[in-house]
Amino acid sequence: MTIDVDADGTPARGSSGGFSNSTAEPPPQIFNQRPDAATNAASRSFAGLFDAIVSNIEQVIHGKTEAVELAIMCMLAEGHLLIEDVPGVGKTSLAKALSASVDCTWKRVQFTPDLLPTDLVGVSVYQRSTESFRFEPGPMFANIVLADEINRASPKTQSALLEAMEERQVTVDGKSRPLAPPFMVIATQNPVDQEGTYRLPESQLDRFLLRLSVGYPGRNAEIQMLNDQGSAHKLRTLSPVVSAAEILEMVDAVRSVYVAGALKSYLVDIAEASRRHPGIELGLSPRATLQLAAATRAHSAARGRNYATPDDVKAVGIATLAHRLMVRTDRGAHLSPEDAVREVFEAVPVPIAR
Repeated sequence: MTIDVDADGTPARGSSGGFSNSTAEPPPQIFNQRPDAATNAASRSFAGLFDAIVSNIEQVIHGKTEAVELAIMCMLAEGHLLIEDVPGVGKTSLAKALSASVDCTWKRVQFTPDLLPTDLVGVSVYQRSTESFRFEPGPMFANIVLADEINRASPKTQSALLEAMEERQVTVDGKSRPLAPPFMVIATQNPVDQEGTYRLPESQLDRFLLRLSVGYPGRNAEIQMLNDQGSAHKLRTLSPVVSAAEILEMVDAVRSVYVAGALKSYLVDIAEASRRHPGIELGLSPRATLQLAAATRAHSAARGRNYATPDDVKAVGIATLAHRLMVRTDRGAHLSPEDAVREVFEAVPVPIAR
């Protein structure tokens, strides 16, 4: 299903919308790059760095290229990553491998029910010699923070992450302290129906750019793990392949990816369709639209392009949007958030740039 758009990216008069079951293949989309786009040499440099990170992580994580690439895209889009799955499938290994691939500071925090907010952000310590307080920063002041099993900590401790994730700063004793870029929180989470876990509130879920599920490995990948005798040894031998400065340059490249007016209109149409969907109780917020645009830019750059297309939007759609939706559970409804996102994408016409 397609829709024509005017020069400003708004739907042309007479275009149709609404929810439909059409499965027709849309015609090719043409979103030309802007005149001042980056050179091919710069694109190759970005692609080379991106591939180097992927290859480094895949020394530890076998057979999960899509999850690995999405995790890297999340970092380059200046977002935070939530990895949710059952124990033992490599959630922590993926997070640690990504952290070890970048030459920057990173800290791991094991979330437990007795963890306090000051254990994350830091505390002011009184010094008798100077009769003054000295601030001791917590692990939140690293470039990459691994929050392992985040839903095992109390809601009070979970909320200590909100300011850092949204505003890139931490406020302690009335003083705000900025967090040095790049800054990323990688959180792992066990299914909420397991004993001893606390459900993350919607306000915190909305701070995560992507939510991934690693899943069980394929047969060949699991045999490779046995040959490697597990990932612990490989993790200890991983060396950084990019510097923090190179990551910041890649972040700037992602920011410069061109998004046509027609594609911006498409993103807003997706958000509005989620708010009208009969099976969705709480649709996408404006923050979700901004996050989807950021993830789309990162996917475009990772594919060697400096302009975004609707295919980029669809490639990151479920990982970006499913955890932000609240589906209806009344009247025996059994629609999953992932299926709700798929229905929204099927219902929204794909724009054709002119």
